[in-house]
Amino acid sequence: MKAPLQTQPSSVTDTVALPEDVSLRLADRLHVHALRHGRATLWNRLLLGLTLIGPGILVMLGDNDAGGVVTYMQTGARYGIGLFVPLMILLGFVAYLVQEMTIRLGAVTRRGHAELIWKRYGPFWGAFSLFDLVAANVLTLMTEFIGIRVASAVFGWPYGLTIPLGALFVVLCLVYLRYWTWERISLLIAAFNLVFIPITLFSHPDWSAIAHSLVGGGWILTGGLLAPAFLILLSANIGTTIAPWQLFFQQSCVVDKGLLEKDINAGRRDLMIGVVGMVLVAMALIILSGQYIHGQAGADHFSIGTMIHLLKIRVGPWVASLFALGLLEAGLIASIVITASTSWAFGEAFDIPRSLNARPQQAWGFYAPGIVSVIIAAGVVMLHGIPLGFLNLTVQVVATIFMPAALLFLLMLLNDRELMGDEVNGPVRNTLSIGLMALLILCNALYGLASFHVLL
Repeated sequence: MKAPLQTQPSSVTDTVALPEDVSLRLADRLHVHALRHGRATLWNRLLLGLTLIGPGILVMLGDNDAGGVVTYMQTGARYGIGLFVPLMILLGFVAYLVQEMTIRLGAVTRRGHAELIWKRYGPFWGAFSLFDLVAANVLTLMTEFIGIRVASAVFGWPYGLTIPLGALFVVLCLVYLRYWTWERISLLIAAFNLVFIPITLFSHPDWSAIAHSLVGGGWILTGGLLAPAFLILLSANIGTTIAPWQLFFQQSCVVDKGLLEKDINAGRRDLMIGVVGMVLVAMALIILSGQYIHGQAGADHFSIGTMIHLLKIRVGPWVASLFALGLLEAGLIASIVITASTSWAFGEAFDIPRSLNARPQQAWGFYAPGIVSVIIAAGVVMLHGIPLGFLNLTVQVVATIFMPAALLFLLMLLNDRELMGDEVNGPVRNTLSIGLMALLILCNALYGLASFHVLL
């Protein structure tokens, strides 16, 4: 049963007539109000800052999921320390541009992404966006359980046990934790995502090669810009940096947390912290595999298991074990946030209770879609003979294909002055967003043409 937070002001007892999920959200807001308007001490300011963080860090570190870890490693293995290292910095700016819009949209309208699309553009487009999200989420969840499966093998744990336990943990977090507790536990798990940075530092990276890549050196593209291998990795890296689930998740997270317009700047700082963490981890993984795998026999078709084995030989068993734990964490944190985004989207689309503060018996329709998606994804990954590497890259590319449509809805909502008021998008944001959509469409078209050429 979801218990109310015990550290809230006593004045929340006046809200007992409200639905429990609304009452709990109001209690969180009163706690923020008390910190914001209380004594201006350093401790109160620190507590306020810690209270307001959450959605931005979760969406970006959750973005460094198990599928992302594998994609970054495959990228470094094929292309080394070159083009993709500085590209991740650029993709960090892209991620901030996109996700900042969801902060403003959620804080101003106090409505989730699926709800706004459904009510603003009608059931057809609402159902279209919901289908895109759910399909992409189930596929992405599969890559998370692939990560759990690979990590299990490192420790000799049977994946027939670890995958169901991981799925059970995700479901219990979704159903039995109220929003505040769910967010804090998720942040604690997400913090372990940063473990890949010290792992790379311990591997003694070639700093001169890294610096060279940042100024345009070492950009060797075997086969050229139109090579299918390059285009699929480019699409996969974009897809693991910006994906449809992130739009739905962060906006719903902002709403369920109860953030308001006055919290937008705090939300931006929260997001920036998450973006920096995401970029540093992505660069670390590309550098790690670029240094240890690139140029070796079979580097173009390596498995994540091979990478972990090489780490064990060349850096040490404890580093390899730490990497496997990081991969396990990446799968868990992404599963937690992606599952929540599925439930939030269904709740918003069908106008049913849609808060993690809601009791399971009162909101089974909200929790059920998330639970079912976890069961499907975990069940598929437990099958024998499933092509894990191919499935992982395919999922990231699918996210890139779905992204232009998701961005279009986001952009239309952000330009709706009736909804956004003074927080409506400006010309610079619109120009950058339209340019991003055009680049995504071009990337998808080139990949499609290159793949068709290969088939011929």
